[in-house]
Amino acid sequence: MTDVPMTDVPMTDDGLAPTANCGDGTPLLELRGITKSFGENRVIDHLDLVVQPGEAIAVIGPSGTGKSTILRIIAGLLPADEGEIYVAGQRRIGLIEDTTDPIGIGMVFQQAALFDSLTVEENVGFLLYQHSNLSHREIHGLVEEVLEMVGLPGIGDRYPAELSGGMRKRVSFARAIVSNPNNPKDRPALLLYDEPTAGLDPIASTVIEDLIRDIQRSRGCSSYIIVTHQESTIRRTADHVIFLHRGKIQWSGSVAAIDDTPNPFIRQFFSGNVEGPIQLVH
Repeated sequence: MTDVPMTDVPMTDDGLAPTANCGDGTPLLELRGITKSFGENRVIDHLDLVVQPGEAIAVIGPSGTGKSTILRIIAGLLPADEGEIYVAGQRRIGLIEDTTDPIGIGMVFQQAALFDSLTVEENVGFLLYQHSNLSHREIHGLVEEVLEMVGLPGIGDRYPAELSGGMRKRVSFARAIVSNPNNPKDRPALLLYDEPTAGLDPIASTVIEDLIRDIQRSRGCSSYIIVTHQESTIRRTADHVIFLHRGKIQWSGSVAAIDDTPNPFIRQFFSGNVEGPIQLVH
Protein backbone atom coordinates (compact mmCIF):
# COMPACT_ATOMS: atom_id res chain seq x y z
CA MET A 1 0.00 0.00 0.00
CA THR A 2 2.94 2.32 0.33
CA ASP A 3 6.58 2.60 -0.68
CA VAL A 4 7.66 2.29 2.94
CA PRO A 5 9.09 -1.22 3.45
CA MET A 6 7.07 -3.49 5.67
CA THR A 7 8.65 -4.44 8.95
CA ASP A 8 8.07 -6.70 11.90
CA VAL A 9 8.75 -4.01 14.47
CA PRO A 10 5.98 -1.77 15.81
CA MET A 11 5.25 1.23 13.64
CA THR A 12 2.97 4.20 13.86
CA ASP A 13 2.46 5.40 10.29
CA ASP A 14 2.68 2.60 7.76
CA GLY A 15 0.78 1.04 4.91
CA LEU A 16 0.94 -2.04 2.75
CA ALA A 17 2.60 -2.99 -0.50
CA PRO A 18 0.41 -3.07 -3.61
CA THR A 19 -0.96 -6.43 -4.69
CA ALA A 20 -2.38 -5.42 -8.05
CA ASN A 21 -1.37 -3.20 -10.95
CA CYS A 22 -4.61 -1.55 -12.02
CA GLY A 23 -5.16 1.88 -13.53
CA ASP A 24 -2.54 4.62 -13.65
CA GLY A 25 -0.96 3.98 -10.26
CA THR A 26 -3.05 6.58 -8.43
CA PRO A 27 -4.16 5.19 -5.05
CA LEU A 28 -7.88 4.66 -4.60
CA LEU A 29 -7.61 6.11 -1.13
CA GLU A 30 -5.00 7.93 0.90
CA LEU A 31 -5.30 9.02 4.53
CA ARG A 32 -2.71 11.50 5.76
CA GLY A 33 -2.33 12.22 9.45
CA ILE A 34 -5.91 11.33 10.34
CA THR A 35 -6.76 12.04 13.97
CA LYS A 36 -10.08 11.55 15.77
CA SER A 37 -11.02 12.01 19.40
CA PHE A 38 -14.23 11.52 21.34
CA GLY A 39 -13.99 13.77 24.35
CA GLU A 40 -10.70 13.02 26.06
CA ASN A 41 -10.29 9.71 24.25
CA ARG A 42 -8.11 9.90 21.13
CA VAL A 43 -9.09 6.83 19.11
CA ILE A 44 -7.13 7.62 15.91
CA ASP A 45 -3.71 9.21 16.28
CA HIS A 46 -2.16 10.76 13.11
CA LEU A 47 -2.78 7.66 11.03
CA ASP A 48 -1.53 7.26 7.44
CA LEU A 49 -3.03 4.66 5.11
CA VAL A 50 -2.87 4.05 1.35
CA VAL A 51 -5.17 1.71 -0.58
CA GLN A 52 -4.28 0.71 -4.13
CA PRO A 53 -6.67 -0.78 -6.73
CA GLY A 54 -7.23 -4.50 -6.22
CA GLU A 55 -6.15 -4.65 -2.58
CA ALA A 56 -7.86 -6.73 0.10
CA ILE A 57 -6.95 -5.35 3.51
CA ALA A 58 -7.96 -6.49 6.99
CA VAL A 59 -7.84 -4.02 9.86
CA ILE A 60 -7.54 -5.91 13.13
CA GLY A 61 -6.90 -5.13 16.77
CA PRO A 62 -8.60 -5.20 20.16
CA SER A 63 -12.05 -3.76 20.69
CA GLY A 64 -12.33 -0.01 21.08
CA THR A 65 -9.16 0.82 19.20
CA GLY A 66 -10.69 2.82 16.35
CA LYS A 67 -11.19 0.26 13.59
CA SER A 68 -14.84 1.02 12.86
CA THR A 69 -14.13 4.73 13.30
CA ILE A 70 -11.63 4.56 10.44
CA LEU A 71 -14.24 2.96 8.16
CA ARG A 72 -16.77 5.69 8.94
CA ILE A 73 -14.23 8.39 8.23
CA ILE A 74 -13.34 6.74 4.92
CA ALA A 75 -17.02 6.42 4.02
CA GLY A 76 -17.55 10.13 4.69
CA LEU A 77 -19.97 9.49 7.54
CA LEU A 78 -17.74 10.91 10.27
CA PRO A 79 -15.38 13.91 10.13
CA ALA A 80 -11.74 13.63 11.14
CA ASP A 81 -10.42 16.19 13.63
CA GLU A 82 -7.13 16.51 11.75
CA GLY A 83 -5.58 15.21 8.55
CA GLU A 84 -6.41 14.91 4.88
CA ILE A 85 -8.32 12.36 2.79
CA TYR A 86 -7.65 11.81 -0.91
CA VAL A 87 -9.99 9.70 -3.05
CA ALA A 88 -8.54 8.74 -6.44
CA GLY A 89 -6.08 11.60 -6.06
CA GLN A 90 -8.68 14.25 -5.24
CA ARG A 91 -8.84 15.77 -1.79
CA ARG A 92 -12.18 15.29 -0.07
CA ILE A 93 -13.61 18.28 1.74
CA GLY A 94 -16.45 17.63 4.17
CA LEU A 95 -18.70 14.61 4.57
CA ILE A 96 -20.52 12.40 2.09
CA GLU A 97 -23.37 14.90 1.70
CA ASP A 98 -20.95 17.77 1.08
CA THR A 99 -19.09 16.39 -1.92
CA THR A 100 -19.09 13.75 -4.67
CA ASP A 101 -16.18 11.32 -4.61
CA PRO A 102 -14.62 10.45 -8.00
CA ILE A 103 -15.12 6.74 -7.23
CA GLY A 104 -17.94 4.86 -5.57
CA ILE A 105 -17.41 3.79 -1.96
CA GLY A 106 -19.85 1.27 -0.48
CA MET A 107 -20.16 0.15 3.13
CA VAL A 108 -21.55 -3.01 4.70
CA PHE A 109 -22.33 -2.31 8.35
CA GLN A 110 -21.83 -4.76 11.22
CA GLN A 111 -25.59 -4.95 11.61
CA ALA A 112 -27.35 -5.35 8.28
CA ALA A 113 -29.16 -2.03 8.94
CA LEU A 114 -32.11 -2.89 6.72
CA PHE A 115 -35.43 -1.07 6.82
CA ASP A 116 -37.84 -3.51 8.47
CA SER A 117 -40.88 -1.95 6.78
CA LEU A 118 -39.43 -2.33 3.27
CA THR A 119 -39.11 -5.47 1.18
CA VAL A 120 -35.71 -6.84 0.23
CA GLU A 121 -36.09 -5.30 -3.23
CA GLU A 122 -36.95 -1.92 -1.77
CA ASN A 123 -34.00 -2.13 0.63
CA VAL A 124 -31.48 -3.10 -2.03
CA GLY A 125 -32.77 -0.58 -4.56
CA PHE A 126 -33.40 2.19 -2.03
CA LEU A 127 -30.83 4.68 -3.35
CA LEU A 128 -31.78 3.99 -6.96
CA TYR A 129 -35.44 4.65 -6.18
CA GLN A 130 -34.49 7.86 -4.37
CA HIS A 131 -31.70 9.26 -6.53
CA SER A 132 -31.99 7.96 -10.10
CA ASN A 133 -34.26 8.37 -13.08
CA LEU A 134 -34.41 4.64 -13.66
CA SER A 135 -37.83 3.07 -14.11
CA HIS A 136 -39.25 0.63 -11.57
CA ARG A 137 -38.71 -2.16 -14.08
CA GLU A 138 -35.05 -1.24 -14.59
CA ILE A 139 -34.40 -1.09 -10.84
CA HIS A 140 -36.15 -4.42 -10.38
CA GLY A 141 -33.81 -5.97 -12.94
CA LEU A 142 -30.70 -4.52 -11.29
CA VAL A 143 -31.83 -5.69 -7.85
CA GLU A 144 -32.51 -9.20 -9.14
CA GLU A 145 -29.06 -9.25 -10.71
CA VAL A 146 -27.21 -8.38 -7.48
CA LEU A 147 -29.41 -10.66 -5.38
CA GLU A 148 -28.43 -13.52 -7.65
CA MET A 149 -24.79 -12.46 -7.32
CA VAL A 150 -25.01 -12.85 -3.53
CA GLY A 151 -26.82 -16.17 -3.82
CA LEU A 152 -30.35 -14.97 -2.97
CA PRO A 153 -32.36 -15.02 -6.20
CA GLY A 154 -36.10 -14.54 -6.06
CA ILE A 155 -36.41 -13.16 -2.51
CA GLY A 156 -37.12 -9.54 -3.44
CA ASP A 157 -40.68 -9.67 -2.11
CA ARG A 158 -39.67 -10.86 1.37
CA TYR A 159 -39.19 -8.68 4.42
CA PRO A 160 -36.03 -8.64 6.60
CA ALA A 161 -37.87 -10.34 9.48
CA GLU A 162 -38.39 -13.37 7.22
CA LEU A 163 -34.64 -13.83 6.66
CA SER A 164 -31.90 -15.49 8.68
CA GLY A 165 -28.99 -13.44 10.00
CA GLY A 166 -26.71 -14.66 7.22
CA MET A 167 -29.29 -13.84 4.57
CA ARG A 168 -29.72 -10.32 5.94
CA LYS A 169 -25.95 -9.87 5.76
CA ARG A 170 -26.00 -10.89 2.10
CA VAL A 171 -28.86 -8.51 1.37
CA SER A 172 -26.75 -5.70 2.85
CA PHE A 173 -23.93 -6.75 0.52
CA ALA A 174 -26.31 -6.53 -2.44
CA ARG A 175 -27.36 -3.05 -1.37
CA ALA A 176 -23.70 -1.96 -1.16
CA ILE A 177 -22.82 -3.10 -4.67
CA VAL A 178 -25.94 -2.19 -6.66
CA SER A 179 -25.30 0.80 -8.91
CA ASN A 180 -26.83 2.91 -11.63
CA PRO A 181 -25.51 1.73 -15.03
CA ASN A 182 -26.14 5.22 -16.40
CA ASN A 183 -23.67 6.63 -13.88
CA PRO A 184 -20.50 4.49 -13.79
CA LYS A 185 -19.09 6.54 -10.88
CA ASP A 186 -21.82 5.04 -8.69
CA ARG A 187 -20.24 1.61 -9.02
CA PRO A 188 -18.24 1.01 -5.85
CA ALA A 189 -14.51 0.71 -6.48
CA LEU A 190 -13.91 0.46 -2.74
CA LEU A 191 -16.04 -1.59 -0.35
CA LEU A 192 -15.85 -1.28 3.42
CA TYR A 193 -16.90 -4.23 5.57
CA ASP A 194 -17.46 -3.73 9.31
CA GLU A 195 -17.38 -7.11 11.11
CA PRO A 196 -19.31 -8.90 8.32
CA THR A 197 -19.08 -12.33 10.00
CA ALA A 198 -19.71 -11.23 13.60
CA GLY A 199 -22.25 -13.48 15.32
CA LEU A 200 -22.43 -16.01 12.48
CA ASP A 201 -21.79 -19.74 12.81
CA PRO A 202 -18.70 -21.17 11.01
CA ILE A 203 -20.66 -22.34 7.95
CA ALA A 204 -22.47 -19.02 7.52
CA SER A 205 -19.14 -17.22 8.02
CA THR A 206 -17.56 -19.28 5.23
CA VAL A 207 -20.43 -18.33 2.89
CA ILE A 208 -19.87 -14.63 3.65
CA GLU A 209 -16.09 -14.91 3.33
CA ASP A 210 -16.39 -16.60 -0.07
CA LEU A 211 -18.91 -13.97 -1.15
CA ILE A 212 -16.51 -11.14 -0.27
CA ARG A 213 -13.86 -12.68 -2.49
CA ASP A 214 -16.35 -13.47 -5.28
CA ILE A 215 -17.56 -9.85 -5.34
CA GLN A 216 -13.97 -8.63 -5.62
CA ARG A 217 -13.16 -11.04 -8.48
CA SER A 218 -16.33 -10.17 -10.38
CA ARG A 219 -15.59 -6.43 -10.21
CA GLY A 220 -12.07 -6.36 -11.62
CA CYS A 221 -9.81 -3.97 -9.73
CA SER A 222 -12.17 -3.25 -6.88
CA SER A 223 -10.63 -3.07 -3.43
CA TYR A 224 -11.93 -3.57 0.06
CA ILE A 225 -11.09 -2.94 3.68
CA ILE A 226 -12.50 -5.36 6.20
CA VAL A 227 -12.63 -4.88 9.96
CA THR A 228 -12.82 -8.20 11.77
CA HIS A 229 -11.79 -10.08 14.91
CA GLN A 230 -12.46 -13.51 13.42
CA GLU A 231 -9.33 -15.43 12.48
CA SER A 232 -10.95 -17.43 9.68
CA THR A 233 -12.21 -14.20 8.11
CA ILE A 234 -8.76 -12.61 8.35
CA ARG A 235 -7.09 -15.58 6.69
CA ARG A 236 -9.74 -16.20 4.02
CA THR A 237 -10.52 -12.66 2.91
CA ALA A 238 -7.36 -10.58 3.35
CA ASP A 239 -4.11 -10.33 1.44
CA HIS A 240 -2.63 -7.80 3.85
CA VAL A 241 -3.24 -7.03 7.48
CA ILE A 242 -2.76 -3.92 9.58
CA PHE A 243 -2.88 -4.10 13.36
CA LEU A 244 -4.38 -1.05 15.02
CA HIS A 245 -3.88 -0.30 18.72
CA ARG A 246 -4.27 2.96 20.61
CA GLY A 247 -5.00 4.75 17.35
CA LYS A 248 -1.75 3.77 15.65
CA ILE A 249 -0.69 1.05 13.22
CA GLN A 250 1.54 -1.23 15.29
CA TRP A 251 2.21 -3.79 12.56
CA SER A 252 1.50 -4.39 8.88
CA GLY A 253 2.23 -7.37 6.72
CA SER A 254 0.88 -10.19 4.62
CA VAL A 255 -1.46 -12.84 5.97
CA ALA A 256 1.35 -15.37 5.56
CA ALA A 257 3.59 -13.27 7.81
CA ILE A 258 1.17 -13.57 10.74
CA ASP A 259 2.52 -16.97 11.76
CA ASP A 260 6.19 -15.99 11.64
CA THR A 261 6.36 -12.44 12.93
CA PRO A 262 7.85 -11.88 16.40
CA ASN A 263 5.76 -8.72 16.76
CA PRO A 264 4.37 -8.85 20.32
CA PHE A 265 1.00 -7.36 19.38
CA ILE A 266 0.36 -10.01 16.72
CA ARG A 267 1.63 -12.82 18.93
CA GLN A 268 -0.64 -11.82 21.79
CA PHE A 269 -3.69 -11.13 19.62
CA PHE A 270 -3.67 -14.51 17.88
CA SER A 271 -2.70 -16.52 20.97
CA GLY A 272 -5.28 -14.89 23.23
CA ASN A 273 -2.66 -14.50 25.94
CA VAL A 274 -3.62 -11.99 28.64
CA GLU A 275 0.06 -11.10 29.10
CA GLY A 276 1.54 -8.67 26.59
CA PRO A 277 1.39 -5.09 25.26
CA ILE A 278 -2.41 -5.26 24.75
CA GLN A 279 -4.11 -4.54 28.04
CA LEU A 280 -7.82 -4.85 28.69
CA VAL A 281 -9.62 -1.57 29.24
CA HIS A 282 -11.61 -1.72 32.49
